[in-house]
Amino acid sequence: MKSLFETYTMGGQQLRNRFAMAPMTRARAKDGIADGQTALYYRQRASAGLLVSEGTPISQEGTGFAFIPGIWSDDQVRGWQGVTEAVHEEGGRIFAQIWHVGRMSHTSLQPAGGQPVSSSAKPARDDKSMAFAFDEQGAPGFVAASVPRPLQTEEIARIVTDFANAASNAVTAGFDGVEIHGANGYLLEQFLNPHINDRSDRYGAGNVEDRTRFVLEIVDAVIARIGADKVGIRFSPFGKLFDMPHHPLIEETYLHLAAALEARNIAYVHLMDQGPASSPAISEDFLGTFRQAYSGTLILAGSMNKRRAEQLLKDGLIDMAAFGQPFIANPDLVDRLHRDLPLTTPNRETYYGGGAEGYTDYPVYDDSLEAQAA
Repeated sequence: MKSLFETYTMGGQQLRNRFAMAPMTRARAKDGIADGQTALYYRQRASAGLLVSEGTPISQEGTGFAFIPGIWSDDQVRGWQGVTEAVHEEGGRIFAQIWHVGRMSHTSLQPAGGQPVSSSAKPARDDKSMAFAFDEQGAPGFVAASVPRPLQTEEIARIVTDFANAASNAVTAGFDGVEIHGANGYLLEQFLNPHINDRSDRYGAGNVEDRTRFVLEIVDAVIARIGADKVGIRFSPFGKLFDMPHHPLIEETYLHLAAALEARNIAYVHLMDQGPASSPAISEDFLGTFRQAYSGTLILAGSMNKRRAEQLLKDGLIDMAAFGQPFIANPDLVDRLHRDLPLTTPNRETYYGGGAEGYTDYPVYDDSLEAQAA
């Protein structure tokens, strides 16, 4: 029977277990460059079979959070080198999540204070659609995402190239591969969702081939640059994050992508379930159907726990389980779950921004406490 704790081969890379640490924005890079604290944070969690970095923007235009490390400049590449070296010294593997937020940005983060870009001019306007940017007084914090402008058809090739360049930079920085961020209401999903994408060009909402064209052009460009075995992608079907309404074409869209990615033989597909633990957004029926179309490595994240992960593995619905928030306060999460040790609850007040507190100061489990209790 498959186990979370057994080794696993993904895209020709040997992983020490079937755990993935999901990408999580931490907003600790005050100058946009990964530093020694970043390296320590990932080193502490390198016991996961696969680490996926926090989202790292492919350009200034693609940025939607202040104080996050990008991957478009030489200085940023050098900063990430310290991170990948730290992970590799611990025997870990790490992919960079390459990211363009699209409309989920704010003019204070954009080049020359311009508008963010998207598939259309429709702004995100639900109560969670905030960018971590700067207010009118220049103070950092959560502010409403700005109204975007639609990308012109001729501009899309530039975005595709930015993704390919970011992938190449990631490999130069020592990453074992990249995860293209196509989830959570960011730019790629803004093209996939026909309620947001109102275009009439070849990237428009008229049919599934047009709505998925942008995503697949990015995948192909990244493959051409670094090889299919180093390319993963993340999706969040049935998610509603950042004003992404459901539509009747969800299954058609993602099953079309599954078949297209099967043909490209990429390293993995990473699905993010945005539903609560009591009511997952991604049903097991959908997982099974997706699995029929895509036979490569399938990772699932979202309200994950040991019991659910092991059952999904046993049923053959996934190959790896991704854990997010539990890794924040439990750098030794793999060991804790292996030994059924109690988990520390993370402090949500220190998720974004700040220094070492709530970032690198969570300890591993202290066995001596257990001995004292006995």
